[in-house]
Amino acid sequence: ELSASFVASMLLRLAVAAALFVSAEGLLGSVARATAPAAACSRADLAMRVFDWKTRGSEAPALEGLDLGSLSKSPGSAHRAARKGRGISAGQGATCGFGTRGQKSRSGHSTRPGFEGGQIPLYRRLPKFVGRPTGPGHTKTEYEIIKVSALNQLDDGAEVDYAALLAARAVSKSKRKLNKVVGAADKLTVKNLKVRAHAFTSSARAEIEALGGSCIELSPTT
Repeated sequence: ELSASFVASMLLRLAVAAALFVSAEGLLGSVARATAPAAACSRADLAMRVFDWKTRGSEAPALEGLDLGSLSKSPGSAHRAARKGRGISAGQGATCGFGTRGQKSRSGHSTRPGFEGGQIPLYRRLPKFVGRPTGPGHTKTEYEIIKVSALNQLDDGAEVDYAALLAARAVSKSKRKLNKVVGAADKLTVKNLKVRAHAFTSSARAEIEALGGSCIELSPTT
């Protein structure tokens, strides 16, 4: 036979289990009731929570027809300009947010564009960088100068270019690729020369053509 204490303990355990089951069922029911409206809420309700569209006098645009023509500002995103210098209680009063002293607190522009505090600015440092030719001093065309007096070492009627002058030892080697014939104190005495160069001065051209010669200008890429 079962004792009275054993029966009482079993009844107590059954009562506790029933109470736990009832409380769990109530908790699950409350969670389901709380999540059901959130899942079933409409797009209009969600939009009204995020933005107060009615303050603009128009309804929220539909997502299906949203394009660049129907976009508009969100309420509260645009603010009026701050009124500076209207009293210290506004937060932008006496110094208007520019500090108390110094060059940047004065009226007008503090520094001109490109100013770097007195050191050599970037636009003046760039022309000095090795391998980066920029600036007005690096855009001019540099020629190897050939004086008309150097042409006197060739024969009459010869075709003259830099290679022919170099072979006759009238000029020396140069790192420049372009050649220019210029006038000289010693006059040209050789006649009927056909001179090829990238440029000619007016005096050199007149002197060559006066003796029956011709000047042929070469392309800079030649």
